[in-house]
Amino acid sequence: MMNQSNNESESNKQSVIKKYIKEPVWSVYTKRADFFKIGEKYKIDPVIARIIRNRDVIGDKDIEMYLNGDIRYAHEPSLMKDMEKGCLLMKKKLASGSHVRIISDYDVDGVMSGYILYRGLNRAAETYYNKETSGKTVIDYDIPHRIKDGYGLNIRMVNAAYEDGVDTIITCDNGIAAFDAIARAKELGMTVIVTDHHDIPYDVNEDGSRQYHLPAADAVIDHKQQDCTYPCKELCGAGVVYKFIQLLYRISGIPEEECQEFIEYLGIATVCDVMNLVDENRIFVKMALHKLKNSSNHGLFALIRNSGRQNKRLSTFDLGFIIGPCINAAGRLGDAKASMEFLLEQDSYKAETRAMELININNQRKNMTIAGTKQAVDILEKNTLNASISEQESSPADTNMPSLLDKVIVLYIPDIHESLVGIIAGRIKERYYRPVLLFTDSEDSDILKGSGRSIEGYNMYDELNKAGNLFVKFGGHEMAAGFSIKRELLDELRRVLNQNENMDEKTLTPKLMIDVPMPLRYNSISLTEQLQLIEPFGKGNEKPVFAQSGVSVRRVNIMGKDKNVMRLTLMMDNGETITGLNFEPDVFISRIKEWFGESECDRILNGTANRVVLDVAYYPDINDYAGRRELQVRIIEYRKHE
Repeated sequence: MMNQSNNESESNKQSVIKKYIKEPVWSVYTKRADFFKIGEKYKIDPVIARIIRNRDVIGDKDIEMYLNGDIRYAHEPSLMKDMEKGCLLMKKKLASGSHVRIISDYDVDGVMSGYILYRGLNRAAETYYNKETSGKTVIDYDIPHRIKDGYGLNIRMVNAAYEDGVDTIITCDNGIAAFDAIARAKELGMTVIVTDHHDIPYDVNEDGSRQYHLPAADAVIDHKQQDCTYPCKELCGAGVVYKFIQLLYRISGIPEEECQEFIEYLGIATVCDVMNLVDENRIFVKMALHKLKNSSNHGLFALIRNSGRQNKRLSTFDLGFIIGPCINAAGRLGDAKASMEFLLEQDSYKAETRAMELININNQRKNMTIAGTKQAVDILEKNTLNASISEQESSPADTNMPSLLDKVIVLYIPDIHESLVGIIAGRIKERYYRPVLLFTDSEDSDILKGSGRSIEGYNMYDELNKAGNLFVKFGGHEMAAGFSIKRELLDELRRVLNQNENMDEKTLTPKLMIDVPMPLRYNSISLTEQLQLIEPFGKGNEKPVFAQSGVSVRRVNIMGKDKNVMRLTLMMDNGETITGLNFEPDVFISRIKEWFGESECDRILNGTANRVVLDVAYYPDINDYAGRRELQVRIIEYRKHE
């Protein structure tokens, strides 16, 4: 009886929570073109041609770049505002033997940016030794400590640089909003070059227009500036410094081809900073995946091997969920300088040791993230249940309690590592599909630090800017932000953001965009191999989604040491079967019981005749096992067939 009571209680809880979570709406792309003609011209299946059109790749030039683009399609660096000015200034500093310090950020993009600059500036400086100057240029780097310094260049770091005799500071992946720190550097007589990719800070005038502000640096290189004509606005911080080094090499008489040794670092940064994989970004990532298979960097090579990815075909998943997080882990739980030293390590044995250290740190980070996410879920769902009961009793819900009744979640969790708030905010955003601002404690007991993640249709930077008076500090872009606030203003921020939001039901409903409604029987090994032509996949070039309505499930097998892998035997309309893979067996079983009942669920688990029929969204895959190649599909989403 106790188990039955607990099950009923849990069922009631989930039914309340489900009221505030919307199922994704399935929509099919309806963009038109002559897919057979495109397929014939480029020797691709019409299905591939349709996917390309769905990604808004139109016209021969763009299709050719999409399918066959290489470094020749990359844009001219001097098109970026202040790029030539900054490079000429750096050339002068290197030639005069100045002390140059790189100030990067502590995340993957920051570390990779700093690495590219450090290696590139040192290479350029070699061309001036024993020529214009008898002194050897000093190039070093500093990275802010996530906990002690917070994001980006600050006055403490400027003062430390001055005391070390630094003449020139060059930033990467930060600096566009470092007004006070750069003003201090100029006051001390230092030269400052800013390279960044973040949105330009602005104020809103009374008439609604924007007044943009730039720091008083000697050169400000950021393609987000309104009057910058650089064609690709999607570069990460590493992309901007790659262009900087490319032009610096040119004016220093170094073959520009040497820049390509930095492509793998640029590719990792592009994926990990979640840049759109369009235009030249897609080329950089494609080249990076190829180069990383045999990376000449001792650290990266050791990281790939110890992660079990050596001699395997690398994908953006490997960059974003294996390599990147390990690089990031040091900056999250310790000091990002450890990651820089790891990349610069020339001793293969030490690189091996450091790789294992980073993997262990990342595993620790994973466990802390799981615990923090569970804590956030428990708080939100408990408050949602309480608020729902309050509504039923006709008394007002406690407005100080964040819950799923809020369209913008503003949540405080004490005592979690502040470096994990962004990851946890992202997990909560994905689970409930609404903007999330997550806060935790800082070293100052009166100040909370936080990170935000947004959904399409809610520009987080703009919305935070409207409530800018409540923050001690904030910055970011449309989909993500970082910030700090006085503890006593947290509830006011939650009230203001939810009062100001204008998201409709459509914005708050997740969408599953289907590229091609395609019967499972149409899949083939040949077509699946052709899908590699449109890789790499990621933001802006999402993995294609196929779908078939009315698929009968013959059998379900749950496997794996942790029982976290599910193989579905699916019936095709030609009478044959195909294997479908899913990695959330518990969710699947729960849904089948809800939709079809316990007895039907038992039947599919036993492989007996049943009435379970689903609409299935999938991606075709090839299972290479013991010398055999077998077609299968990965189940992306599913729903009860009506």
